[in-house]
Amino acid sequence: MTTTNEHYKTMNKEMQNIIDHAHALVEATSGEIDDRVKEARSALKERLDSARGECGALEDQLLVKVQAADEFIHIKPYYAIGGSLIAGLFLGWFMSRK
Repeated sequence: MTTTNEHYKTMNKEMQNIIDHAHALVEATSGEIDDRVKEARSALKERLDSARGECGALEDQLLVKVQAADEFIHIKPYYAIGGSLIAGLFLGWFMSRK
């Protein structure tokens, strides 16, 4: 069974791969002379830099919340089981309606 930390590392690696591929695309078009390509390249580079920063901040927030939820479930497991049961019943009732 994989742990939350392993999932976090896998998702972080995938996101970094996507950003690295986009950076490679930006670098591949560096020799282009057309103004539209230059504008698109600079806009993509700015967005990638901001996405990398936002991704790191979101990952940190998500990890804190996941750890808090994990701690709560270990402290009060019956609350988690009861909440899951109620949510499942409500979702089943809601989906069975026409």
